[in-house]
Amino acid sequence: MKFILSTAIIFSAAFACKAQKADNVITAAEVSRVLGTLSSDAMEGRRTFTPGIDKAAAFIADEFKNAGLQPGGSNGSFLQSFSMYQASVASGSASVDGSAIAMTDIICQTTSPKVTVSNTDNFEVVSIGAKDNFFGQYRTLRNKNSNLIIFVDTAHRNSFQRLKSFAGGPQFASNNSQVYVLSSQIKPAAYQLDLTMKLEEKKLANVVAVLPGKSKPNEYVIFSGHYDHLGYGKPNEKGDSLYNGANDDASGTTAAILLAKYFKALGNNERTLVFAAFTAEEVGGYGATYFSKQYNAAQVMAMFNIEMIGTDSKWGTNSAYITGYEKSSMGNILEKNLQGTAFKFYPDPYPDQQLFYRSDNATLARLGVPAHTISTSKMDGEPHYHKASDEIGTLDTNNMAEIIRAIALSSRSIVSGTDTPSRVDTQSLR
Repeated sequence: MKFILSTAIIFSAAFACKAQKADNVITAAEVSRVLGTLSSDAMEGRRTFTPGIDKAAAFIADEFKNAGLQPGGSNGSFLQSFSMYQASVASGSASVDGSAIAMTDIICQTTSPKVTVSNTDNFEVVSIGAKDNFFGQYRTLRNKNSNLIIFVDTAHRNSFQRLKSFAGGPQFASNNSQVYVLSSQIKPAAYQLDLTMKLEEKKLANVVAVLPGKSKPNEYVIFSGHYDHLGYGKPNEKGDSLYNGANDDASGTTAAILLAKYFKALGNNERTLVFAAFTAEEVGGYGATYFSKQYNAAQVMAMFNIEMIGTDSKWGTNSAYITGYEKSSMGNILEKNLQGTAFKFYPDPYPDQQLFYRSDNATLARLGVPAHTISTSKMDGEPHYHKASDEIGTLDTNNMAEIIRAIALSSRSIVSGTDTPSRVDTQSLR
């Protein structure tokens, strides 16, 4: 009995020592160091596809490595590398019911070097009429995993040109092509298109680290933020053209890094923890989209996405909100774990902003994962949002440290496997 009691005392003392060490990880000084580096001028605003974002990725990878976490990227690396492709029509010919179609009236979303479409090809035909909702149709069609030729009434010419300005953006490799044709004939009897595409490969990388779970290694809890921002832009009244992105979203990436160090120091996670810094959020959420495809969604128990926590929320310090609060029981679990503390989580106070769908939680949420974003940003009046003035000097690093500690404490029962949030009802999502 004495031996058992002594062992228990030693174990308790060891755990208390670990807990104290973990609590010392998340400090305002450490927040300032990590945040200051990520939002420094040396990172050049961390714009996707620039050397600046590569510098940021290397820094984040080193932080994960030095903390003793396992690589969660490609080929034993912390970098989860992938490619996307920029496509544009280089040359070609097209006709609809015998009339020639100008290349300026064609949009081709593809990663194939040549695209040929005729009446006999295996392309599904879609028509968008003059009275149809053009962009509504586009949002539906772009998610279809099939070859499509879409004839668009010329009444949508202005919308068509708007689509053309961004539809040639980065695309994942695909065996399918979608061709939009602006035409007075939206249900033609005959058509022939022979397009030669210019394809440019663009390389990207998320930064991912893993802390394996002890008893539930195949159940995952994700902590994330996006590390890209806007790079250089139009100079402000002070002549500053560098968008440092301290709050958006070096603050969330800093939180993910410090949480990784915290749980590594604590060393008692029963579920596997994944810490991810996403690329390309600002240009379409491509990093989170690729990341989500690497996991079986049924095995992801929760996602804590963290975005813009550098300023006080509308309720002041020691508070934050959770997007999509009502879509799972995760918020209730976090609040339960924070009872007795000064910190408070609230439902998203800006439902008209549709924030649940605008951040990197959305991809996994659409697969049923209780994936939510934690933020403090006052979206009805954040003075430095997407401006060159979004620098570390405008942020409250003491409050940031408190928020990160609150996330750590509130997530413990999910990390330990004693609580599991309810799944998101995908049928209820827009």
